[in-house]
Amino acid sequence: MEELKMTGDIALVLCMIGLAVFLFIVEWVRVDVVAILMMILLPLLHLVTPTEAFSGLSSNAVVSIIAVIIIGAGLDRTGLINRLVNPVMRLGGKSSSRIILLISSTVAGISSFMQNIGAAALFLPALQRISKKANIPLSRILMPVGFSAILGGTVTLVGSSPLILLNDLIKPFGLTPFGLFSVTPVGLALVASGILYFVLLGKFVLPGGKVPTGQEEQGSGLAGAYHQLGETFELKAPEVMEETLTMQQVRDLYLVHLVAIKKPGTKAFLLVPERQTTIEAGDDVIFIGPEKNVQRFAKHYGFTLKKNLEVFRQEMSAEVAGIVEVVVAPRSHLVGKTLSQVFFRKMYQVNCLAVYRRGQTFYAGLSDIQLSAGDAILLQGPWERFQILKENRDLLFTTPMDATIMKPQKAVLAGLWLVVALCMILVFKIQLSVCLMTGALGMILSRVLSIDEAYESVDWRTIFLLAGLIPLGLATMKSGTAAYVASMTLSLLGDPSPILLLTVIAVISTAFTLVVSNVGATVLLVPLVVNMALQAGADPRMAAMVVGLATSNSFLLPTHQVNALYMGPGHYRSVDFIKAGAGMTLIFIVVLVAFLYFVYGV
Repeated sequence: MEELKMTGDIALVLCMIGLAVFLFIVEWVRVDVVAILMMILLPLLHLVTPTEAFSGLSSNAVVSIIAVIIIGAGLDRTGLINRLVNPVMRLGGKSSSRIILLISSTVAGISSFMQNIGAAALFLPALQRISKKANIPLSRILMPVGFSAILGGTVTLVGSSPLILLNDLIKPFGLTPFGLFSVTPVGLALVASGILYFVLLGKFVLPGGKVPTGQEEQGSGLAGAYHQLGETFELKAPEVMEETLTMQQVRDLYLVHLVAIKKPGTKAFLLVPERQTTIEAGDDVIFIGPEKNVQRFAKHYGFTLKKNLEVFRQEMSAEVAGIVEVVVAPRSHLVGKTLSQVFFRKMYQVNCLAVYRRGQTFYAGLSDIQLSAGDAILLQGPWERFQILKENRDLLFTTPMDATIMKPQKAVLAGLWLVVALCMILVFKIQLSVCLMTGALGMILSRVLSIDEAYESVDWRTIFLLAGLIPLGLATMKSGTAAYVASMTLSLLGDPSPILLLTVIAVISTAFTLVVSNVGATVLLVPLVVNMALQAGADPRMAAMVVGLATSNSFLLPTHQVNALYMGPGHYRSVDFIKAGAGMTLIFIVVLVAFLYFVYGV
């Protein structure tokens, strides 16, 4: 093997890598600023051209990430991701260990057959929602799931780009190609060990954090102010009723509010019933009121009181609907009028639950109360309607309105554009970024997302972090730094045993993938390690496999695409990755080498 010598460019690149890692650790500036610094310094030092320095912003990988984040936001906004996550939430409850186990397993399974960044991005909005519901800091969920997405890429030969390239790289050596599941035993072991690591040691290695505020907290605050309001209950009317009941009768007699009805045999939901709307045999209904009042009503009329929301689970979820408080503005045209006179319910399509005035709260007879400036009105309805109501100057919102507007009616369109993107990737073999951006654009054109919502869904800190690291990887390869470090390290081994050689290859691959893209590290290292294995009498196929797998061992720094994606939402620091990633990196190498020895017979 030709001996490589140190050059001035190699020395400069090593200094740049050292500077980047140092700044990542000390955090004098944000990580995306460090990446931008690399984009500026590298062309000034003539290590890359100006075009190459900014090529990351238009790279296939970065554009693909932008597109897949937008697609994920569209799928989440329509509730498709929730349908997959809800069963997991029911099983996981509020236990962080069970949630990590179930969600991480799901993401790893998906990641084994699609790009891990895609799996991670699709689940990000759902994970943020799980954090709110389960009252668990997001920082204690995102990192385990992100690591599992990376590990899931080691389960099959199509799970990550390095493994996809593997057969092409060993073909010139005349080696037998790997099958789709050749790496599956060690890949499954890596996934299991990663999940077990966080289940057992997560409380020691994961950072703490605050639970994101959500609509649940707002609701609980309003429930405290309106202590007689009660809770939400779903009931089923008996198949035979001696009399029909109107919404107004139920409210006046039992001080409970009928806020939604679904007639038997229909798919439509009436979410804002009128005063004279009737409850008939077989109807499913939603009441808001004190539990004892609801039970008294159910017993008297033979209604079945359900333990949980069933028929209305989606329509009455905290993501779709909620409760807010508004105040009648001083110059509102509502002043001096009753709610029935202005057809308030019909005009705004929301339910009125209570009116507060001068220390007194009214729960009944609301339609006939003459409103005055300063009256507080408690309303229930879809968040989408409240967003429209905010534009009305007659009412002032006292409840923060930061809810995400769900669009379940667009679910079919969102799913269609995901299928279009996947078909373009799998059938027509078009470049990944073009396929995914087609799906993202389709989401916007079909109004699943507005263009502003699409922009807001992207964490631009992540984008600049990745874009700035790409030219650093180019400089490492162009200058010969990568080849120099690899050859020098391997030459120091002398005449090692096969298992020692493969262990060192795993360590070198791990080190390279922290500063060079996993694809770049694989392309560079596979020819080198195959030659080394042939010289040392080791199995060259196993040497190549180690590189393909170990280039996914990227946990120490937020340089992997998945880690960079989750760094912003999780409010992680570089030291958080070092703390949790050190153990995961060591476990990865130990499990990989152990399986090579005991299972693959190295």
